[in-house]
Amino acid sequence: MKRVLICITMIAFIASCSSSTSGEEKSEEAQTTAETEEVSEVEVASSSNVLNPNLASRDEIYSLGLLDSDIEAIIAGRPYLDPKGFLAKLSEVVGENKLAEFKSKMFLPMNLNTTAEVDFKQVPGVGDKMAHEFEEYRPYTSVEQFRREIGKYVSEEEVAQYENFVFVPVNLNTASKEEILAIPGVGDKMLHEFEEYRPYESMEQFRREIGKYVDDDELARLERYVTL
Repeated sequence: MKRVLICITMIAFIASCSSSTSGEEKSEEAQTTAETEEVSEVEVASSSNVLNPNLASRDEIYSLGLLDSDIEAIIAGRPYLDPKGFLAKLSEVVGENKLAEFKSKMFLPMNLNTTAEVDFKQVPGVGDKMAHEFEEYRPYTSVEQFRREIGKYVSEEEVAQYENFVFVPVNLNTASKEEILAIPGVGDKMLHEFEEYRPYESMEQFRREIGKYVDDDELARLERYVTL
């Protein structure tokens, strides 16, 4: 009888240890999964933080690890109206060997309707095939169209990442408040001025009316993002 009791006790003890070990392993596995998911979220958030060279503050540019002289050189070149021109300046500042690294952090958005197909390959992650798809669906009338068409080939996350490097000009007479506010650097006050002078009959009218509120450099910067 004693032997039976001893055996039962030992079996219960082994089962208890096994259950405890299994629970610890599951707990560790859950913790690892949570940590992995947290890292992934951080990486996605970080990857979408692409600075616009025309609007970035000195502190923001400094956070990229550039020297004061490099920062001043970039700011002195403002406003950049051509992505090629900005990339040439960036290459001059950081060196050709570091250009790929820095253009993923600071980039002048490209017009989806006018940029040459070959130039789209300057966008991080875009190769021959994707550059062709960018060009294939022209003319784009909205960012939503871009998301829909390019979303046939890549994930939503990748489409969202591409959006940091491209834009669709908004129609001055029909754009919604949300579309106008999506123009880099446009806030509520400038939104009001954009809407105030509708309908626009020409780009010359846009320049004349909006030129009452901003200088020539800012007017030229804004003009990149609008159309009639």
